[in-house]
Amino acid sequence: MDVQGTVADGFEPVRDAFRGNFTDRGDRGAAVTVYRDGHKVVDLWGGTDWAEDTAQIIRSATKGPAAAVLHLLHQRGQLDLDAPVGTYWPEFKANGKERVLVRHLLTHRAGLPVLDSPLTPAEAIDGVSGPRAIAAQAPVWQPGEAHGYHAQTYSWLLGELVLRVTGRTLGRWFADEVAQPLGLDLWIGLPGEQAHRVGRIAETETPAAPASQGLRIRPKQTVSDAYRDPHSLTRRAFGAIDPLPDENAPGYRAAELPASSGIATARSLARFYAALIGRVGGHRVYAPATLTQARTEESAGPDRVLVVGTRFGLGYMLHGPASPMLSPASFGHPGRGGSLGFADPDAGAAFGYVTSGLQTSVTSDPRAQALVRALRGCLTR
Repeated sequence: MDVQGTVADGFEPVRDAFRGNFTDRGDRGAAVTVYRDGHKVVDLWGGTDWAEDTAQIIRSATKGPAAAVLHLLHQRGQLDLDAPVGTYWPEFKANGKERVLVRHLLTHRAGLPVLDSPLTPAEAIDGVSGPRAIAAQAPVWQPGEAHGYHAQTYSWLLGELVLRVTGRTLGRWFADEVAQPLGLDLWIGLPGEQAHRVGRIAETETPAAPASQGLRIRPKQTVSDAYRDPHSLTRRAFGAIDPLPDENAPGYRAAELPASSGIATARSLARFYAALIGRVGGHRVYAPATLTQARTEESAGPDRVLVVGTRFGLGYMLHGPASPMLSPASFGHPGRGGSLGFADPDAGAAFGYVTSGLQTSVTSDPRAQALVRALRGCLTR
């Protein structure tokens, strides 16, 4: 496999692991970037139909950049995380949602992971049907009393809230206030002129795990069992759009779905997280208090949707068995099927991995994890 790019001295094991993803773990086209103390130390790409500036759909890894919009609105005094959502979105208060707080949306505690009537792909992206359905939906548990991953509904919850507060769509706000100052190729709503840069995404076979890794795959199998049950919260949460949209379709890529339709290069995903924890090119996104707020544990334990135990801060998954990162200080977000972005302020490190080969992983992809293990070894020598 012809892996291209550069690694700084001491980070060669990450290159070895990246090459191993193609030879041993079924990758087909991918890129990985690592920042350390605001500087790029790993920048690699390779595989089928992959160039240096190829971007890719990152699925639920979109949730991390989307959460930054709410944190920055709070940092600027425009949004109160402890206010009821209905303060900003009056129609939302229907059917027992009066006490849903803004922070509940970010911590997956709103009780709104499903829709009683799933949306079609066209309805999901029209900007109207999703918020209307969420406003009419009753919670499936008492808001604030439990957590369960809002796989799809996160899009309309955050998107409509930001629109009501700012008058701009979440994707537009992110482009103007975050992506443009940082020079990111990271979009929540792909501009038409960038469409040629996005690789085609497709399912690829997941190699069988060695027997010694059996414990690693049992939680995923439990999620798979739940997904096969059409009445489970798992199936209904991921099926809030039915049928699942074509992620290669231009209309989907242009859609602003903060839960799932983000498109990024690995380089920009890592740069985004690097700017959350420190300065990159003279820019820093989060004030220290906001950084602490974002990564403080808010939800932990059995997840009513993902079945396994998960940990969340405000909009970010935290390091744990469901989504291992570098250390307990790490925060970020995986994307179902492979992608991963996170930062670790203790290590001064930020990581971005994107791939065109979707595998069956939900939160802990074996390719991303191989890279994380290699990086951890480099940082702890």
